Amino acid sequence: MPRGLVLSVHKPLDWTSFDVVNKLRRALRWKSVGHAGTLDPAADGVLLVLFGGATARAAEFMDLPKEYRARVRFGVTTASDDLEGMTGVPANPLPDWSESRVSAALGEFIGDIEQVPPAVSAVKVAGVRSYELARAGKSVSLAPRTVRVYSARIVAASNPDVDVVITCSRGTYVRAIARDLGQRLGWGGVLAALTRSAVGPYRLDNALTLSDILKRSLEFRFE
Repeated sequence: MPRGLVLSVHKPLDWTSFDVVNKLRRALRWKSVGHAGTLDPAADGVLLVLFGGATARAAEFMDLPKEYRARVRFGVTTASDDLEGMTGVPANPLPDWSESRVSAALGEFIGDIEQVPPAVSAVKVAGVRSYELARAGKSVSLAPRTVRVYSARIVAASNPDVDVVITCSRGTYVRAIARDLGQRLGWGGVLAALTRSAVGPYRLDNALTLSDILKRSLEFRFE
């Protein structure tokens, strides 16, 4: 049995990253299990789950570039910068819509940028998670952080939505890009859907589903 194991898992929607880790810890009987980069319940995609000695390399895996496929909806703003927990939000076409205008604005986000994390995030303020303060109705003011966007391009567009593929560094909030892109264009914007399609060389096409892993549990189990 190897001293460490890394599994590229396709985290399903509505599961927290901890849900996945906890499920695999019980099923595969490893004592030490962690992950390399949280995915929100409203997002699916690649989650690297680390077992045994591989947990010591968590920072190395977290520093790998992340690729996301995101849907941005313009003409909407929310406190969380996404549509999590909201249903029936209309996709109302914008009268001054232009895909070329969106593409040009998106290009301005490539490179090192200063980004203010969403108020509903895990960033700590005086030892308290920002999302706890925001959900309690308290005002949250977060300092900007420098993050890097390696590439960003539109892959589909239908007024008022665009689907974009973004490759970025650790610590980048795609929700914040959606928010800031909407502000720059004067329409407002939120993240409507998000899939993490790659973490470094680990791509979604090759990720294992939880069902796959459980069916093959003897291959990965610690004995």
